[in-house]
Amino acid sequence: MTAMPILQVDDIEVVYEQVILAVHGVSLSLGEGRIVALLGANGAGKSTTLKAISALVGAERGEVVGGRVLYRGKDVTRSAPDVLVRNGLVQVLEGRHCFPHLSVEENLLAGALASGGSRQEVKAGLERIYHYFPRLKERRRSAAGYTSGGEQQMVAIGRALMARPAVVLLDEPSMGLAPLIVDEIFAIVARLNADEGVSFLLAEQNASVALRHAHHAYVLESGRVVAQGSAAELAARSDIHDLYLGAGVAA
Repeated sequence: MTAMPILQVDDIEVVYEQVILAVHGVSLSLGEGRIVALLGANGAGKSTTLKAISALVGAERGEVVGGRVLYRGKDVTRSAPDVLVRNGLVQVLEGRHCFPHLSVEENLLAGALASGGSRQEVKAGLERIYHYFPRLKERRRSAAGYTSGGEQQMVAIGRALMARPAVVLLDEPSMGLAPLIVDEIFAIVARLNADEGVSFLLAEQNASVALRHAHHAYVLESGRVVAQGSAAELAARSDIHDLYLGAGVAA
């Protein structure tokens, strides 16, 4: 990890409805140009951690009641979500949220609204997305709701990338997808990281695929970090798979 991380989470606590403690003192760090995986079973606190970082936890009657989130060295714990997006921190929510009645291309164009670029810049942004997701170019005129689950996940990621983010928070990208599609999506994430230096913090239950592409990983259990280390180190630890993730978790 770099000495000056682009994203740092210090001992955050998140409470829902002023009573349910969902995340207990989670700390993590994301170096610039790195991929960090946040691993754990369903309900471990992965999504809550991402939403606390992106300031979306309030939409679910949650609140960060302790700790802080630093982005590029500045405390953004109380920032508004749209401010974070304009400053280059974007989340792709779990569940492949698309505008189903809009075309694939219209969905992607919606992601450019945050950047406020010129028509030429938006056009170049679209071509960039189609370069990484050629399947979307083939389906660009199709209604997003009539595309496959894998294509909808690509739309969701591509829409986020249209805002030209420095950091992408990616929540459960493999959920409900066939293994070949999961491999394709993770390969594209790795290319974006290698070619353009986009930093990714991804929450994922599928430890095997996440650890193949991540540089570093944290394991959450019941809202706490219970293990961390390089992806290679964690991949070699059978106890991580057996106790927290399940050996051979399916996509």
